[in-house]
Amino acid sequence: MKQLVWGTVQQEITNIVADSPSDVSDVVAQLGELKVMLQKATPENEQNPIADFNHLYWTITSMILERLRQGDFQDPVFLTLLDVEFAKRYFNALRLWGESDPDTPEAWKVLFRRLNDRSVHALPAAVAGVNAHVNFDLPFALLSTWKALGSGPSKEAQHQDYLLINQVFFEAIPGLRRSYLKTWQLFIDRLNGRLDDWYEDRIVEFTRNLAWTEAERLWSIRDDVEALRRLGNSLDRHTAFIGCALLSPIGALLQ
Repeated sequence: MKQLVWGTVQQEITNIVADSPSDVSDVVAQLGELKVMLQKATPENEQNPIADFNHLYWTITSMILERLRQGDFQDPVFLTLLDVEFAKRYFNALRLWGESDPDTPEAWKVLFRRLNDRSVHALPAAVAGVNAHVNFDLPFALLSTWKALGSGPSKEAQHQDYLLINQVFFEAIPGLRRSYLKTWQLFIDRLNGRLDDWYEDRIVEFTRNLAWTEAERLWSIRDDVEALRRLGNSLDRHTAFIGCALLSPIGALLQ
């Protein structure tokens, strides 16, 4: 008998991740549906590690959608396609894990296998999810986007829109971080003032710049299937290692 990874909401989550979004509005809607169902996957502990990351992802993407509607992006076609390709990789990882498929990326297994682990706190769980999604998924999402558009990473407007997403993170992360903290942690956070915010902003810049650089490498070998596979496996292992460190007791203390 096949294991029900998602418990009583196995079919509901399977149905949600089976859909392929066509725009950012669809992505937000699917993440919102997952937000409800992932909390039900662990009835005794609705704020499980995957739900913690999904909440962050839904919040950030909702803000991106608002900026898109306001006309803040120079190349909305690129931005929309990138957001969709990015989300599809997360949804596919959830689908593979729900099917107990061994092809589930190692980068995501690190978080997914902790679904019922109450020792994992909300903040490191959310950060581990961001690690998998940005360090592993984002370079390949950029590659898929450039292939679909028939253009490589040379358009300045695309890169400027990509960097504008950093601003969305800068606006959202302080509030998100504090929403994950306990009372005593909030006291320490207030003592730190803007230090934690400044540090996390630099991490966002660094990791997203690195993802763009990795995507450029992928683009340069886009027609070499074997080279893409090797680089993908390397990125997967590297990201999984970081994820394990983030979810370790020592990593959690650093959040």
